[in-house]
Amino acid sequence: MNEASNFCSGKCKIPKGQCPTGSGPGWVCCLDCKNITKTRWDEPPYKINASGLQVPIGFKTIATSATHYNGVLEYDAHSLYGFSQSIATHKALQGLEGKRPFILTRSTYVGSGRYAAHWTGDNKGTWEDLKISITTVLNFGLFGVPMVGADICGFYPAPTEELCNRWIEVGAFYPFSRDHANFYSPRQELYQWESVAQSARNALGMRYKLLPYLYTLNYEAHISGAPIARPLFFSFPTYTETYGLSTQFLLGSSVMISPVLEQGKSTVKALFPPGTWYSLFDLTQVIDSKQGKYVTLDAPLHVVNVHVYQNTILPMQQGGLISKAARTTPFNLVVTFPAGASNATAKGNLFLDDDELPEMNLGSGYSTYVDFYATVSQGSVKVWSEVQEGKFALDKGWVVEKVSVLGLDGSGGTSALEVDGNPVTSVSSIELSTSEQKYLEEAEDGEKTKSVMVDVDGLSLPVGKNFAVSWKMGIKA
Repeated sequence: MNEASNFCSGKCKIPKGQCPTGSGPGWVCCLDCKNITKTRWDEPPYKINASGLQVPIGFKTIATSATHYNGVLEYDAHSLYGFSQSIATHKALQGLEGKRPFILTRSTYVGSGRYAAHWTGDNKGTWEDLKISITTVLNFGLFGVPMVGADICGFYPAPTEELCNRWIEVGAFYPFSRDHANFYSPRQELYQWESVAQSARNALGMRYKLLPYLYTLNYEAHISGAPIARPLFFSFPTYTETYGLSTQFLLGSSVMISPVLEQGKSTVKALFPPGTWYSLFDLTQVIDSKQGKYVTLDAPLHVVNVHVYQNTILPMQQGGLISKAARTTPFNLVVTFPAGASNATAKGNLFLDDDELPEMNLGSGYSTYVDFYATVSQGSVKVWSEVQEGKFALDKGWVVEKVSVLGLDGSGGTSALEVDGNPVTSVSSIELSTSEQKYLEEAEDGEKTKSVMVDVDGLSLPVGKNFAVSWKMGIKA
């Protein structure tokens, strides 16, 4: 859906003969038009420059000085056209099927995010537009349109192979992720280049593992209006280095994407606000900073850097070729403490429902909401859940299979593992393993922090039921 548009400007009549001709691009004006746009409504003193051409605001669409029924000016009604289409389409589809519709629109207005997803229009297949796409996606989140994304690899002209590699590494983490191009452009599906296919498998593979987190962010957007993709200053409002930053972004409050946005680069200079960050592609890799700092990260062609922040519990699944298959896989919980902390907390949440219900809400019998909590205190580690409306998740058979706890300070081994208060014996299928973590840069004060990651694998904890897992570690008091 677009704004009312015939690619003509002014007062137009249908000429003799066929219009359009039926051949060639559909964006060529074939009407007989007369310029009538020199009015205060067509040339207001503070007009936007949407086309970049310094032309009247009715350029290639209905003149804003035109009048509708009852004397309503197009100047006042133009932006309501696409908005009203979204509302009508939403109501019609929901009425026909009784299911939650997915509507995608280019034309938006205040409130459009309630009814439709948005793509950012005909962005070009250029490095500049790749970079600008992040700003655009973040802005629309602030405008109240959380489900938003740009055309991956660009709508036109044809992108280079390197650009398409880098674009899917960004676009895989747009809230709305889609490779899309002009009908007249060469084919640019991700599989057209083997190198792009490899980058796509890597980046989209992580997206599919993050689907539980992304879906929970959609629920949060639905009930609170919070964006899904966010500027860094949303989570770090007092850290002024984030204020002008538009080359990185957050998903929710805790997952940060730091992509390559320049041609020929195999590294990226990324800002890390104060605290501890863990690489999602290698949970043993740590970046820790008390004041916050820029770090130059390796980023060869098929690599995108994604990090998760401290004090987080991130629900993940195991991915799949399609989202329906991914949703049936067991859950993993990634718990992040500040590196080396002997006393710390972490939390996260998870919303699950029948994704075709008309509304995302609790209390219907077809949804479950889970709060996750974790603490480490003087050598004791505990991870537990508190469930609302657990029946839906129980009926689906979802289980937590693995818990990974990052940032633990310990030189000794693990002991006294308990699940729901019951000691785990050596004959159990549950395995406890420890991995030492690697720091990419030394701390500002020169002190070497040592931390470990503990994996508890082989679990079968029903997502729809409260659980608790705890153990002891050799942590210095």
